[in-house]
Amino acid sequence: MLDALCVGGWPWLAGATTAEARRRLREYLDEVRHVQINGDSTRSRNPMLVERLMISLARNTAATVPVSRLAACGGGEQPLNHQTARAYLDALHQIFVIEDQPAWSAHLRSRSRLAKSPKRHFADPSLAAAVLRASTSALLGDLETCGLLFESLVVRDLRVYAEAADCDVSHYRLDSGIEADAIVSRRFEGEWIAVEVKLSPAHDSIDAAAASLRRAVGSIDTERAGAPAALLVVTPVGYAYTRPDGVCVAPVTALGP
Repeated sequence: MLDALCVGGWPWLAGATTAEARRRLREYLDEVRHVQINGDSTRSRNPMLVERLMISLARNTAATVPVSRLAACGGGEQPLNHQTARAYLDALHQIFVIEDQPAWSAHLRSRSRLAKSPKRHFADPSLAAAVLRASTSALLGDLETCGLLFESLVVRDLRVYAEAADCDVSHYRLDSGIEADAIVSRRFEGEWIAVEVKLSPAHDSIDAAAASLRRAVGSIDTERAGAPAALLVVTPVGYAYTRPDGVCVAPVTALGP
């Protein structure tokens, strides 16, 4: 799984070693910040500031982070201001380097506020790993970052399969902390599933994920939104099964449209 995070799902890296993939991804990112991000723009963007913003994005992968925080985290001797960060983010979106995961619009039972900010992702988590210059051994020593990159990998795969099934992938979070890492919803019929991603396949970790999904569903007015078609916990390894409480558990390799 760590190799998958560093190599990514790029067809042009199929069969590449992890070290070769990391080198070629760094070369690609250098081209992004020096050439591609400028595109047809009449205003030249500072490659150093672009790199700082990408580092800030990589450190905040799979999180709902405002532009102001990304700008602050990308600071230094020549810090980013809010307008510059916004313009650079828009440019990175336009060349498909990053892709936001929007918030799901749900009918709530509770009075908690629904988060409207998107989660931030690179188009592939291997880009975040390359920006951070993270090796497999470094990821193994930083399980928090590893877990966020794994969540980003799962969201990437869900998007691919969702597109084939005419679905959207969003996220769900209340200000009370109740959340689901991903909501996969049909664009027209209204059916939906809630997904929680766990780096650890241990029973206690899956128990916590299942409880989190049930809390999330409990906060939604299912008479208006409809009951979820499934609740799913995604892990890196293991086998697919359904728990006695009805929550499904599956490794990322078992996902499909």
